[in-house]
Amino acid sequence: MKSSNNLIFHSFLALLIAFLALSSCSSSKKENPYGIEVTDSIAEYLEQVKQDGQKQLVDLGIYIPGIVLDIRYATPNNFTGEKIYESPEAFARKPVADALLAVQAELKTMGLGLKVFDAYRPYSATLRFYEVYPDTTFVAAPWRGSVHNTGCAVDVTLVELQTDAEIDMPTPFDDFTEKAAHSYTDLPDNVLKNRKILRDVMTRNGFSVYEAEWWHYNFKERSDFEIMNLSFAELRDGLTQ
Repeated sequence: MKSSNNLIFHSFLALLIAFLALSSCSSSKKENPYGIEVTDSIAEYLEQVKQDGQKQLVDLGIYIPGIVLDIRYATPNNFTGEKIYESPEAFARKPVADALLAVQAELKTMGLGLKVFDAYRPYSATLRFYEVYPDTTFVAAPWRGSVHNTGCAVDVTLVELQTDAEIDMPTPFDDFTEKAAHSYTDLPDNVLKNRKILRDVMTRNGFSVYEAEWWHYNFKERSDFEIMNLSFAELRDGLTQ
């Protein structure tokens, strides 16, 4: 009888383990339905930073004096109409943050500064964006991931240094029309000038333009950075470890 009970117990245990494994796979598939490689563990991220300090995600609001944050995805004031982020924060990889620091210093000589709409974006947000607006001109293809997911892209505009007021640009942020493109020129002279100032300063400091969106800039040297799916809260905890 004891042997029979042990057999039943071990059979039940094996079934339980198999069920949990399947549940785990299902959950992972839901978070990453395209099967791309994503860093979704704070322990994995900290190990990557340990191996290469340049992979650290830096809090831009702390790192760059005078930078203005207007993190739209932490509010419903964005194209999804939903609050996507839990807090209005902006993170970027260390070399990206250093490049933005140089941008801010250069703009200061012109009486201008940076406003950041978005920086690092968890992969889960990219999945949601594509569900809401499945157009890969303006929304990253989730089967590839976004440069934002690597912490190597920023969405920015220019502000007056003394007032933090935005200067005139072709469109508002996340305006998914032809007017947002760098090639669109049917604009007032001051708007063309302002867009060029932003473009010139960003490209001089290590960024490339994204043609369809005047606000979006990718860090040029980004090939070594992983796609991430960590929340801002997890990153804050990681910064203290």
